[in-house]
Formats: sequence, C-alpha cells, structure tokens
Amino acid sequence: MTEKENLRVPALIVIAAGIVAAAYAYEVGGLTGQMMGNLMAGMGTIIAVSAIAGALIGTLLFWVIWSGVFYAMSSVFKGRGSFRRTMESVGFGFFPQVAGTIITLIISFLYIPKVRVPEISASALQDPQVIQEAIKALMHDPAMMELTQISSIITIVVILLSANIWIFGLKNARALPIRDAAICVLVPVVGYVIYLLYMLAVM
Repeated sequence: MTEKENLRVPALIVIAAGIVAAAYAYEVGGLTGQMMGNLMAGMGTIIAVSAIAGALIGTLLFWVIWSGVFYAMSSVFKGRGSFRRTMESVGFGFFPQVAGTIITLIISFLYIPKVRVPEISASALQDPQVIQEAIKALMHDPAMMELTQISSIITIVVILLSANIWIFGLKNARALPIRDAAICVLVPVVGYVIYLLYMLAVM
C-alpha cells in the first residue's frame, strides 16, 4: 500500500484465468461446433473462435465490473483510494478462479466425450425451430447437465474464496473498516451466488 499501484501481476492473474476459461469454452464450444458443422462450411471454427474470444474478453470484463461495483459501493462508505488500487486488489482475488477453472477443465475431459451431440442437416437452415430444438437437446443431455451443475458449484465455491481476498483487499485499497469492506464485497457476491443457484434450479 505504500508503493505506487501496479496492475502487472493482477493482470497476469486475470489473463491466466481467462486463458484457462478459454480452454474450457473451447471444449464446450466444440460440441456446438460439431452440431452446427453441417450447416455451413467453417461454422465449427467460427464457434470455437467465438467461444475462446468470449471467455478471454468476459474474464477481463468481470475484472473491470467487479472493481467498478466494489469501488462504487465503497464510495457510499466514504472510501478513499484510487480505482487502480481497487483493480489491483480485485485482480489478486482472481487467483482462486484460476485453480477453480483448471479443475473444471479437467472434469470436462471426463464428461464431454459422454455427451450425445444431436445431428443437424443443412436443410435446418430453412427451419430455425429445428436448430433451437437441437441446442435444447444438447444442453439437456444428462452428461452436459451434470457438467454444468458441477461447474456452477465450483464457480460458487471459487467466488466465495475470491470474496475473502477481496474483502481484505478492499479494506486496504479504500481505507475502510473491515465491516464496511465486507458489506461492499458480500452484497454483490451473494447476489451473484443467488443468481447462479437460481439458474441451477431452473435447468
């Protein structure tokens, strides 16, 4: 805290999380690419590249969004300290997510080969309903559903571990009492966890 803000290490942690998330997205996206491969030449490649880019960009966006939310909430408690300092502490909190996503990726190697991928013929381009039904069948495949449930549970555990780091990071980054820092972190994190649990319940 006595040194100038340095985002290099936090950024590397977030990028590492993004790379592992991209690998997982590639594995899962490959199923959709396999299903859509007959519709158009190169469709599988487009889906794979989109999944990788989405995971990388999404992870970086999450870093900025979490930092923005914590910074805004801590302002209510008269927090002091720069936004860069908040980003620095939030970036360090992504470390558990690197480990969690690696575990999810390893588990996906066990489940993805078991997923039955529906076949879609080129004629399905004339009927979007067929594509919609195929995607629904893929997402409701037993192996796919179990993988989604496991990955969601891992995400919840990891986000709670990150929250522990974020509380102490925000306390120092914004010069807050531990109670106020905990409120600033736990309110949005618990809201996010509730959302994940709801999505699991409605699967």
